[in-house]
Amino acid sequence: MRTGIFVGSFDPFTIGHDSIVRRALPLFDRLVIGVVGDNVHKPNMRPAEERMQAIRDLYADDKRIEVKPYHGLAMDFAKAENAQFIVKGVRTVSDFEYEQWQADFNRKLGGIETILLYTEPELASVSSSALRELSHFGVDVSPFLPKRK
Repeated sequence: MRTGIFVGSFDPFTIGHDSIVRRALPLFDRLVIGVVGDNVHKPNMRPAEERMQAIRDLYADDKRIEVKPYHGLAMDFAKAENAQFIVKGVRTVSDFEYEQWQADFNRKLGGIETILLYTEPELASVSSSALRELSHFGVDVSPFLPKRK
């Protein structure tokens, strides 16, 4: 069984994240979305269970997708899920450079391959951080959040 993981804080889970999930899904028999349970760089995140439930609701009709909390290193989460691959989305050159060194360590230390999917051009500016900031100032960000199909 080919298993991949897609990890992040997903606060909120955006149409960009949804695009990566939908484009990665044909590559796997099982895709586990790992939601960061804690993140010292983002101390004001919504509770992990709330973020996970929103993603579970979105993909409720697709049994290939599982949503689970994770703590620690992505390569350790991948091993615990018997995943051979980590899926990452890349929007910019700086994203690529960051993911490149992470992929190298995940492969060297964990034997886990990383698959990079480039963001669709029209979604390149969509980020959870930007949506949190816009929302803080009262902007309706719902056009950037996926809807259940």
